Amino acid sequence: MRGIRMDMKEKALRPEHLCGVYAEIATVLGMEAAYTLHNRFRGTQVSFPVELVSREYIFEQIKEEYDGSNVRELATKYGYTEKWIRKIVKTNG
Repeated sequence: MRGIRMDMKEKALRPEHLCGVYAEIATVLGMEAAYTLHNRFRGTQVSFPVELVSREYIFEQIKEEYDGSNVRELATKYGYTEKWIRKIVKTNG
């Protein structure tokens, strides 16, 4: 493992000692998370989607919560237009 030896983990390494995004990860999530991510993904380009949850999950939630009169509320809650909410309910309902 280039750049760090396992015995270095026990030394006084702090987030500011780490390279690039590892320093930010260590600051936000802790040193152990930075080590884990480094061991698992080092050298790999990782891209995080803007959305945390899948569209399929959102569509299921909309179908479950739709009561025939709450299109506006669902559109606001999930960030879709009222027209799109109606389409989801009609298509997947």
